[in-house]
Amino acid sequence: MNTLKNILRLATVLIATATASFAAKASDYDLPAVGGYDLVSYHQESGPVRGSGFHVSVYEGVSYIFANEENKNTFDADPEAYLPAYNGYCAFGVALGQKFHTDPEVYEIVDGTLYLNLDGDIQQKWAEDIEGHIAKANANWEDLN
Repeated sequence: MNTLKNILRLATVLIATATASFAAKASDYDLPAVGGYDLVSYHQESGPVRGSGFHVSVYEGVSYIFANEENKNTFDADPEAYLPAYNGYCAFGVALGQKFHTDPEVYEIVDGTLYLNLDGDIQQKWAEDIEGHIAKANANWEDLN
């Protein structure tokens, strides 16, 4: 009977250890930024496209995926030139002092900077005063970040 108890205890410890190990590994990974869209493609005539898991860069702990090796290399050479404003949160939301996730297909590039918005309706509100909203968002970002 003691042998059976020892086997059950050992099995419990092994299962707990395996589960904790798996949970730690799973938390080491996150979804790619900007919904998996290729940041460089926003600045190309063809417009934004989804990236591929074969072309991945990690910058400041965030994963970005690209449609091809050329775009990945372009990003790697100057990441700051392609990062979206406000870490990819909705530009209009940040102007209001809030962080909202975005639709990667609802965007505007202003003076070379990528601004994303929650949806088309929000983007229309943002477009009513882009310069004013950017100024408000820039002022709010430090407190939100």
